[in-house]
Amino acid sequence: MSDHIDGPRQIGDPSADLTDLFAFTTSENPARMVIAACVFPSAGTTAMFSNAVDYAFAIRRVSVAGLGDAAKFEPGEEEIRLSCRFDNLKRSTAAADPVQGGMCILPDGRTLPIVVNDEKGTSTPDGVFRVFAGLRSDPFYLAWLVPGVRKGPNLLLHDNVLSIVIEFDATRVLDPGRGSLFGVIAETVPLRPDVIGQKPPRIDWVGRPEQTNIRLGNSEAGPIDLRDLWNQQTPFAIATDLKPVFRERLKASLANWDMRDGVADWTPTALAANVNVFLDDFLLFDIAKPITDTSHLEIEKSAIGGRAHQTGGGRAVNANVIDILMTWLINRDREFIRGGATAATKPGTNTFPYLAAPNAELQAVAYSVDLAAPPDAVWALIGGFDPGWHPLVAKVEMKGSGVGQLRTIETIDGKQIIERLDEVDPSARFYRYTSLSGIPASNYTGMLGIKPKGDGSVVEWRSQFLPDNQPDIVVKAIVSALLKTGLDSLKQRFGGAK
Repeated sequence: MSDHIDGPRQIGDPSADLTDLFAFTTSENPARMVIAACVFPSAGTTAMFSNAVDYAFAIRRVSVAGLGDAAKFEPGEEEIRLSCRFDNLKRSTAAADPVQGGMCILPDGRTLPIVVNDEKGTSTPDGVFRVFAGLRSDPFYLAWLVPGVRKGPNLLLHDNVLSIVIEFDATRVLDPGRGSLFGVIAETVPLRPDVIGQKPPRIDWVGRPEQTNIRLGNSEAGPIDLRDLWNQQTPFAIATDLKPVFRERLKASLANWDMRDGVADWTPTALAANVNVFLDDFLLFDIAKPITDTSHLEIEKSAIGGRAHQTGGGRAVNANVIDILMTWLINRDREFIRGGATAATKPGTNTFPYLAAPNAELQAVAYSVDLAAPPDAVWALIGGFDPGWHPLVAKVEMKGSGVGQLRTIETIDGKQIIERLDEVDPSARFYRYTSLSGIPASNYTGMLGIKPKGDGSVVEWRSQFLPDNQPDIVVKAIVSALLKTGLDSLKQRFGGAK
């Protein structure tokens, strides 16, 4: 998720929040091009594409307009555009889950139907285009803790995203005989008529990874958040009167990143050239040259270095883009630096739809505490499914009794959690429940049990779930706080086992 949550519009509609953009040729046939975009950060199993948004790719032929200190890329006026639009969910059969359909509008105006999550995708009769849309494992990984330059775990482990993947015959669609260097962007725009001649406000767009959050969103480079203003710009045509604003932010941000290791690697002229190149934000790729996991940004770097590029640039699914970028910003490739992870949760594949299948493994959190009190004394307090004993609970409303009983919990920070009792065995001092709402997870099951241990008892509290609309690391932190705080309070009340 190299572009996620970078403005209020994206926060308001995560299904339109673009997180990543890819452009690469297939390993089986270099004449086949793939462009892919991801939306909906930390998508849950029920995530769906918006039926009010145009998910579009725009490709333009690009020329090298300067090298070295005058490095610049100039996009042409002609635009190759592909758009995907989606319908409401529809029930297919009485037993099946609802299905979302849609269509892809091709550059020549033809439409190609889409069935979301159909891994085979849909192809045009002539085989020129093939399209997939659906839930996939997030191909991005971020293992840096910022501010500062500190290695950490993959902060997106087990995350999923919604993805759109379009594979096509590059010769037929791009006509590389007229030039093989291209720039591509992805954007999300509301589907509604123009209002008094004004186009609807763009929700999001993305070119190169981390243009907004790492470069423009660097708070150490300026106090004003420019990311939402940037997202309202027209790709390939940044507003002339705003260019100085963005240029100064990019310049200050690069200078700041350069000194994160205490060494100045960017000269003023090279820094200015870098800003000039990255101000016009589009993902560059050259279909006449190899696009690999390591070719990302090579075209831009070569231009700034005053030489012709040797690779196809682009961005392959398994490219380590964050470490490539951090190395470039901090030490201008003097020494490659790595974060705390070397791969995404699941590697991409060499076959359609290239992004790995979604993560569906239940995540687990478990804690236990040894108490001095006997099991019956502890069960008398916590075995009734009423969590009023928990220090994070401000108020509880109980409905019903026995299996099926509901508890509505208001936490001390004002949040509401609703849970249902699914199984209870007083003789075994155990109950199992399901969280219905209030925790950003699906398939959430909790289990609380007490067993004798020596002269006292041990309380075990476990939960398993799928993260939903929040990163796995965030959901685990929320659940861990609930479980651990509750068990710690029992130790204070009953005393720990000796």
